[in-house]
Amino acid sequence: MNKKSGFWKSFFIAVLMVLPMVSHAQNGKKLVYQFAIDEEIAPPASLRVEKAMEEAKEIKADIIVVHINTFGGTLDDADKIRTAFLESEIPIYAYIDNNAASAGALISIACDSIYMHSGSSIGAATVVNQTGEVQPDKYQSYMRSLMRATAEARGRRPDIAQAMVDPDIFVAGISDSGKVLTFTTSEAVQYGFCEAEVENVKTLLSHAGVNEYTIQEQRYTFIDKVIGFLVNPIVSGLLIMLIIGGIYFELQQPGIGFPLILALSAAALYFAPLYLDGLATYWEIIIFIIGLVLIALEIFVFPGFGVSGVMGIICVVTGLAFSMVGNVGFDFSGVPTGMFGNRLMVTLVSFAVALPLSMYLGKKLFESTLFGGLALNTVQNTNEGYTVAVEQEKTLMGKEGIAATILRPAGKIVIDGKYYDAVAQISYIEKGTPVEVIDYVNGSLVVNIKG
Repeated sequence: MNKKSGFWKSFFIAVLMVLPMVSHAQNGKKLVYQFAIDEEIAPPASLRVEKAMEEAKEIKADIIVVHINTFGGTLDDADKIRTAFLESEIPIYAYIDNNAASAGALISIACDSIYMHSGSSIGAATVVNQTGEVQPDKYQSYMRSLMRATAEARGRRPDIAQAMVDPDIFVAGISDSGKVLTFTTSEAVQYGFCEAEVENVKTLLSHAGVNEYTIQEQRYTFIDKVIGFLVNPIVSGLLIMLIIGGIYFELQQPGIGFPLILALSAAALYFAPLYLDGLATYWEIIIFIIGLVLIALEIFVFPGFGVSGVMGIICVVTGLAFSMVGNVGFDFSGVPTGMFGNRLMVTLVSFAVALPLSMYLGKKLFESTLFGGLALNTVQNTNEGYTVAVEQEKTLMGKEGIAATILRPAGKIVIDGKYYDAVAQISYIEKGTPVEVIDYVNGSLVVNIKG
């Protein structure tokens, strides 16, 4: 695209964004921006909210209406959304039309006003794990403090907010000790946690005194949905497993083949959406690549398991984990508490599963007759003319040569200008050291330092 066409494209996009603002400003109507949180509170949801808040600010919306229907999700993503709502300069109205449970309750309380459809509920914010088991008190304590601080910031009763987390909180006339608090619509209205019971967004705005308005829905494209899908921690974990598995299989069968293509494709799908969303930065991707290079050096240049291999694994894990959080370098001040630990755990678990699974599948794959093309199963009988060049190698017994590579213990030696596979009897011989052939075992010459 040339500069002139790029200029006009940018100009027309700017005009299209400005026209709604000019129109509603001229007729005195309020511009209402509306979007939904109708899924599990996870990275895709926090990305949607981040995009929505940016769009609302760009079009200079007067009011934001958030359609909430969720049973909750991860605490770190809920905290991220809560912070965005509390820092918003545009008034935010929550419309709960079914459930605002757990993390959904925290998000709702962070809004300036809460409206609920009949038959809806809000509360039950006890922190649980993925199996539904209640987490230790340190997690409950953190959630209690979040709920209390959020309620105070919005002028709502902090004791009621805490009772939605902790069954031991007693609120006279409202919550009996031993039960986590959950409000119905009428109870939420009665105790000041909901402005009114409404049937739709129209009645919500009417109750808020907004009668002349224009509603603009969130522009959520197919690409946004794809990015939201790929940044889900479960999907990220699967991509990490494909990266590790692909690299493992490629090392088993060197050459540019399907495993390498699979690993590179998985890496692209892993990093691309995170980079486009501003989570992954170039230095995190570079650290990941450096890690792969160090691992390759450990395998092909410095056989064994030393500093290069350990540093390579650390770099790969660091690059993958850091790419999933919104840190700035090593500054995690803007990252919700626990998010990095959560993402690091996703990376480590993916590694722990991918490596043994790849080894197991690799063994089964090469043993299977269904994939005979991957291994040589044909027997080459001597009566058919096949021979092994053993006699020639045995003639080298007692010959002297030079170590062409480091022998640790395997490597290459050169005798009379020809290169041979060799194994050091003493496990380590430096490159350039004079050696002597003392045996021939398993297709390799066995050598020792001359003299």
